[in-house]
Amino acid sequence: MRCLVTGANGHLGNNLVRALLEQGHTVRAGVRNTNNRAPFAGLDCELVYAELQDQASLLKALEGVEVLFQVAAVFKHWARNPALEIIEPNVQGTRCVLEAAAQAGVKRVVYVSSVAAVGHDGTALDEECWNNEAQNAYYLSKILSEQTAWKTAEALGLWMVSVLPSAMVGPNAERLTDTMGFLQSVQQRKLPLDPGFHFNFVDVRDVADGLILAAEKGRPGQRYILANEHSSSLADLLDVLASDYRRPPSAPRWLLMAVAWFQERRAQWTGMPAQLLLSQVRLFRGVRQEYSILKAKTELGFNPRPPEAALRSAFAYLQRRTVRSSHL
Repeated sequence: MRCLVTGANGHLGNNLVRALLEQGHTVRAGVRNTNNRAPFAGLDCELVYAELQDQASLLKALEGVEVLFQVAAVFKHWARNPALEIIEPNVQGTRCVLEAAAQAGVKRVVYVSSVAAVGHDGTALDEECWNNEAQNAYYLSKILSEQTAWKTAEALGLWMVSVLPSAMVGPNAERLTDTMGFLQSVQQRKLPLDPGFHFNFVDVRDVADGLILAAEKGRPGQRYILANEHSSSLADLLDVLASDYRRPPSAPRWLLMAVAWFQERRAQWTGMPAQLLLSQVRLFRGVRQEYSILKAKTELGFNPRPPEAALRSAFAYLQRRTVRSSHL
């Protein structure tokens, strides 16, 4: 396949570029800063400028491309103006890149959404579920963006599947995502309290493989959850670390809400991102993120590492990264 990967310097995008090259595909790596070549050192791919809200750049990047992997998106939960900084770029960027794909004659589109668009309530949710979250800007942006993707693809007659990854962990993260940053804080013993969050962790390399499988085997018009079936608590993370790090005391909900309230007020005043939001406490505390991945397994052959293996590999990567940084 001749492919374009948008957001190719991001955590998933970079792992996808590597997986595609390993399988012998021709890859264009779409980024906003073509001067930063560090994430692509030693990789035989073409680096191109691709900005989701720049139609001309997208059309040029998509020339001769057969498969578009639409990975790029704003991934943050807090902003001073969430509508302008998170929701609008994700929704408008989705519409723009799919319109460019149709105009360029792209044969297949693999659209990366998120389990945020599915939601979580402690039961094994599947692809038929749609989240109705409206207060967390990132969650809302993923819901609206995927809905926009489906409407645009239908209107333009695009072959499209969407994939919905859970919390991705693993190697090749030039800049740590919020998820990888959380693991690092656990590894470095910086969590004074257990927030009672349960995240569904999946190895980013398995998600990258799932994207390729979706391009090859997916049925147009279908969604595929790329996750593990069960979530992990802080206690599970500490078991994987197998260290003498004692589990910190559990934080009561009222304390988390108070901390989140203070964080949000300080963030609005200083512009420094809030580390905890009121919506996150409501969404994550005590609620397990469980999913049915039967559809991805049976139709795509998706077979992720169990969460313990994914976490063990991610912690090892973070340790190597810390050692390298200390030597610079």
